[in-house]
Amino acid sequence: MAPSLHDDPIDDCISAVEAPEPPQPQMPPIKVTVVGSGNWGSVAAKLIASNTLKLASFHDEVRMWVFEETLPTGEKLSEVINKANENVKYLPGIKLGKNVVADPDLENAVRDATMLVFVTPHQFMEGICKRLVGKIRSDAEAISLIKGMEVKRDGPCMISSIISEHLGINCCVLMGANIANEIALEQFSEATVGYRKNKETADKWVKLFHTSYFMVSSVQDVEGVELCGTLKNVVAIAAGFVDGLEMGNNTKAAIIRIGLREMKAFSKLLFPSVKDSTFFESCGIADVITTCLGGRNRRCAEAFAKNGGKRSFDELEAEMLQGQKLQGVSTAKEVHEVLSHRGWLEHFPLFSSVHEICCGRLPPTAIVVYNEHTPDQSRGGSRI
Repeated sequence: MAPSLHDDPIDDCISAVEAPEPPQPQMPPIKVTVVGSGNWGSVAAKLIASNTLKLASFHDEVRMWVFEETLPTGEKLSEVINKANENVKYLPGIKLGKNVVADPDLENAVRDATMLVFVTPHQFMEGICKRLVGKIRSDAEAISLIKGMEVKRDGPCMISSIISEHLGINCCVLMGANIANEIALEQFSEATVGYRKNKETADKWVKLFHTSYFMVSSVQDVEGVELCGTLKNVVAIAAGFVDGLEMGNNTKAAIIRIGLREMKAFSKLLFPSVKDSTFFESCGIADVITTCLGGRNRRCAEAFAKNGGKRSFDELEAEMLQGQKLQGVSTAKEVHEVLSHRGWLEHFPLFSSVHEICCGRLPPTAIVVYNEHTPDQSRGGSRI
């Protein structure tokens, strides 16, 4: 059949080239919610809020769930945060960013959020997760900044696993040498994101947290990163005992070394996939050092030792931390339960001693009265 006089293949090609491409559907901006508003939670909100204003893929507003409290003035904490742009109780003197919105309603705070940042005391997390079942987006991603773990009948359970199991979403972790007040003042610091499989998701978290003064990298080792952030608080308690007893820097250095070795051995016993290299990241050795030099666990343990263990940690926490929670003592108890149940106590003298001292069964001086047990290399790797 002859072509029509109106059919011009050249014109057709020109038209196809010149025709504008159909508009690509734009992805809605990513909404971020910080679940928690204590000292570290407020700093996390500040970091994130500074980035959401700059990054086109993120919604400007950052929601921050606040466990509502009434201040001595009679005002509600959430209302004061929104009015002053400052957490006057847990991070006084630091502006969070005008795009941080405090919300005392947990379900409302997480509604429509596609990235959830969990940063609360670890003992509250299971209850929070149960409240959020069915209340979050199915495509949400989570990250945990929480130091601690839950011990159940079948063994220890990491907080990231609790989040994933209850909410059915992927959960990364962020840990590091991060004393919150120093980061709030924009002093240089580092942190490590631990992820399981999806590097793209990890990169998104890095982008959300990374600033000129807060350098973030990622490693494929959730358990290793999370256990470093959890166990270092037990070592910090031991370092605080040393400071309270004025035992000196040599002793403190020895405690840090032994503590790091026990952290590594404990982690690899529970999760053989944990990487040795993780202990040389910010979440590992750097976090151990900074927590043993400063931080609330070291300070409270120092006060405990100075009083010869006569004042309980509960009393010291209430007096010294102004509503913040002490993680090291409860973590030491949880670690002790795991060690006792599995018959590993004799291989972890530092961890065991910290718990016994915290309970009042040993004096603070017992922190240096033990013999080390060398890991049995015949069982392979770093396993005991």
